[in-house]
Amino acid sequence: MKDRETKIQVQEVDIPAIEIKDVVKVYKLYDRARDRVKESLGLGRKQSHKLHYALNGVSMNIYRGETVGIIGTNGSGKSTILKIITGVLNPTAGEVHVAGRISALLELGAGFNMEYNGIENVYLNGTMMGFTDREIEAKLPEILEFADIGDYVNQPVKTYSSGMFVRLAFAVAINIEPEILIVDEALSVGDVFFQAKCYHKFEEFKKMGKTIVFVSHDLSIISKYCDRVFLLNKGNLLGEGSPKEMIDAYKRVLVGQYEVPGAGAHGSLADSMETDNKDGTDGQATGTDGVRNAGVNPDAQEYGTKQAEIVDYYVTDERGVRAMAILKGTRFTLHMRVRFHDHVPAPIFALSIKNVLGIEITGTNTMIEKAYLESGEPGQVKDITFTQKMTLQGGEYLLSLGVTGYNGDSFEVYHRLYDVMDVTVVSDKDTVGYYDMESEVTVADAPRTEA
Repeated sequence: MKDRETKIQVQEVDIPAIEIKDVVKVYKLYDRARDRVKESLGLGRKQSHKLHYALNGVSMNIYRGETVGIIGTNGSGKSTILKIITGVLNPTAGEVHVAGRISALLELGAGFNMEYNGIENVYLNGTMMGFTDREIEAKLPEILEFADIGDYVNQPVKTYSSGMFVRLAFAVAINIEPEILIVDEALSVGDVFFQAKCYHKFEEFKKMGKTIVFVSHDLSIISKYCDRVFLLNKGNLLGEGSPKEMIDAYKRVLVGQYEVPGAGAHGSLADSMETDNKDGTDGQATGTDGVRNAGVNPDAQEYGTKQAEIVDYYVTDERGVRAMAILKGTRFTLHMRVRFHDHVPAPIFALSIKNVLGIEITGTNTMIEKAYLESGEPGQVKDITFTQKMTLQGGEYLLSLGVTGYNGDSFEVYHRLYDVMDVTVVSDKDTVGYYDMESEVTVADAPRTEA
């Protein structure tokens, strides 16, 4: 971490690779298509549009050799700022200065002609980046080897799968020796082996002193590769800082626990992280009784007799702050509130965790843990917590909750909620499989033996 901080301090006295000053991007939104036509022709006296600020006075400096991440919820302005940097969009106000050749991998298909085959699109993209045909020809074998799509390179790209498409697009972007590489979430469609190859290339770029800017919802990647992170929300820059600071701040954004800063404010969110809402009891419930529903699945399946009902649920991190992202290796708590509408003998409260493929990874309940063996009575409300260490690999997981029990010899389901919450595990070290065994590894010289 010290090396990384020193690196950033040295770069800050240098000329920024990308300088963004008070950038504003405004769109006019119309309720009906005909309103747009009428207004453009000047036929109506009444203004029929609303203004939407995709970016609202955003300023950033990105220095040479940095790997910078931009995070935020959907609609926060992440892709918009990248398009303005690359010249795909013009800002409504503000300035952007770029020092160096940019290679950008934005939306899938950007810069490709669907009727051209793969090789023709390589030449097309290279030409748009300012390369001559001879220079592109010299790079072609390296590009095709990296893309590794075989004979499909001679077929029209409209026939490509999304995986083949991103392979070719990234191979072009990464192999034309840019000074600045910009990537917008595109790698999420590649297979895991191709993603590993791409991130290995990121490491090579970092060692070569190149500048990398990328947008990703994968907080594990942000944590592992970025020197600095910018956090956007609803067109405003909420803060900038280390990956850990901004990921913690982002977790607060997800549950609405932040103050909207002035346009372009820096660090205001991270500065208040340690003192604001430590106990997570600021009315930000994420369950069925709650106001904030970040990370909650609106289409979660539920069933049961409702003699006992799960009325609230949320997750807190090791500091007790409500969170939808948990750092691997830290402790976290699942909170569940249950209201009893009837007499329930010996209720069992349960938690299970699945991956996005629906495979149940782990789970437990109060009967297994021998934690609660009493009955529930009408009108009672119980708060149940499951606290454990997060050893799952980085990624997205789904939580399911339940209240069941035995009524005599009969097994009863009082209330079950399947895949009700999404939790992100943030990791900078993923081992093989579903969870980390937390191995302690030593390598030592073997004792010499006499010949």
